[in-house]
Amino acid sequence: MAAVPLSVVIITYNEEANIGRCLESVKEIADDVVVLDSYSEDRTCEIAAAKGARVFQQAFAGHIQQKNAALKFAKFPHVLSLDADEAPDEELKISILQVKKDFIMDGYLFKRLTSYAGQWIRHGGWYPDKKLRLWDIRKGRWSGTNPHDRFQMDADSRIGELPGNLLHYSYPDRQSHLLQSEKFSESAARALFEQGKTAGFSKRFLSPVFRFFYSYFLKAGFLEGRAGWDIARISALASYRKYKKLYQLEQTARNARRS
Repeated sequence: MAAVPLSVVIITYNEEANIGRCLESVKEIADDVVVLDSYSEDRTCEIAAAKGARVFQQAFAGHIQQKNAALKFAKFPHVLSLDADEAPDEELKISILQVKKDFIMDGYLFKRLTSYAGQWIRHGGWYPDKKLRLWDIRKGRWSGTNPHDRFQMDADSRIGELPGNLLHYSYPDRQSHLLQSEKFSESAARALFEQGKTAGFSKRFLSPVFRFFYSYFLKAGFLEGRAGWDIARISALASYRKYKKLYQLEQTARNARRS
């Protein structure tokens, strides 16, 4: 039986620090590589093209919308979706090569292992952080609430899990985590507002407390030392900012209706 051809699909914006590593990591498993770029201002597109990817550009419309748009450029229905700061480890690559010989499931989950300020994190709720990233695109589509996307498969889909880790080179330092959490809190608040969600007292003040307690204590983030403390603290802060911004959007809309 011939191996199932696989398209690797990646969305990018100013990812020159990551895209080369990502593309190198899939050379052995990809039959087609698509990069949908959001008009990067650095060398992302140049590097991607030099690595053999087919590069397209489209204005960013949200993580979910962008990832669904990127799938349209894939040559093959079986797709491995990656972020530019991700790369399969050797064990996962071997697993994917085996699946290509007999793609018996509709989709496959991976464990994702994240590097934070140079430290691999296995506690605090960050591992195994299972992600559905290999699937038949005819069996679902990207959904969720921006910026937290997920691939939603049809109800009758069969889903398996593969050995190995999807390595996630997330934040090189704590400052980058703070900056990203601020950016994500803005888009998350906007998405919740558009869905008609509200930010009452418990959401604004109790959710951040629970977020810290969950990450640092319930999920043993304290075992990661300083990194675990920072992850829990910034996660709690991001929760607070998200609901604070949602509350501000509510107030602005309410005042506009009164005037």
